[in-house]
Amino acid sequence: MRAHVYVTLKPTVLDAQGQTIANALRRLHHPSVETVRQGKYFVLTLADTLAPDAAEAEVERIAAEVLTNPVIEEYSYRIE
Repeated sequence: MRAHVYVTLKPTVLDAQGQTIANALRRLHHPSVETVRQGKYFVLTLADTLAPDAAEAEVERIAAEVLTNPVIEEYSYRIE
């Protein structure tokens, strides 16, 4: 079982790296890109013996306690 965790800065936090990427894209003649928000992507391989509810709880806990800074970041995930 795999969990895909996506971590991004909260919308209220300035994303300087995203702004730099957006500016570079405009200079490279991609004017249709208005904004860029960058983040982190994690793939967690979980034990197949975990029940779906337990897997979800484990991913929630890992994402909240280890993978994100809850003051400035938020996360989403999907399990397959």
